[in-house]
Amino acid sequence: MINYDLKKIKALVFDVDGVLSAETIILHPDGEPMRSVNIKDGYALQLAVRMGLHVAIITGGRTVSVRKRYEGLGIPDVNMGCAVKIRTYEEFLEKYKLKDEEVLYMGDDIPDYEVMQRCGCPCAPADAVPEIKSLSVYISHLRGGYGCGRDVIEQVMKAQGKWLKDERAFGW
Repeated sequence: MINYDLKKIKALVFDVDGVLSAETIILHPDGEPMRSVNIKDGYALQLAVRMGLHVAIITGGRTVSVRKRYEGLGIPDVNMGCAVKIRTYEEFLEKYKLKDEEVLYMGDDIPDYEVMQRCGCPCAPADAVPEIKSLSVYISHLRGGYGCGRDVIEQVMKAQGKWLKDERAFGW
């Protein structure tokens, strides 16, 4: 269980590679990196959006398929090509007038470090690097790409009484 007052959380922010997709990337013959995604993460992400949480993606990746996937789930803030993630995080806070303590961020590697130092509820997948685990208030029992996103989203939504609350839970 996440050791944080999850009722304070208004926003969920995720890295992609190593968090919402597995840490291994297959390279297509044309050079495009291909990723796998977890269907249960996808369900939880779209439900969180429909239940009023701010959901964002902050990734260094630039592939069209990643943008399509997360915009297709209703996520309005799909930030790609983020070389320095803290800048994008600060813009996200300003856009929605959020405070650090209202944000859960899940990352797995050094590019996530600065954001995880700032956000209220830093979380990591089971296979995150040690530096990221040391900053985390919660380390999922699941690896990146294998449901760690669903794990934290479900905990937040249950704490807020939004999980299976009404008919919105039973559709896409």
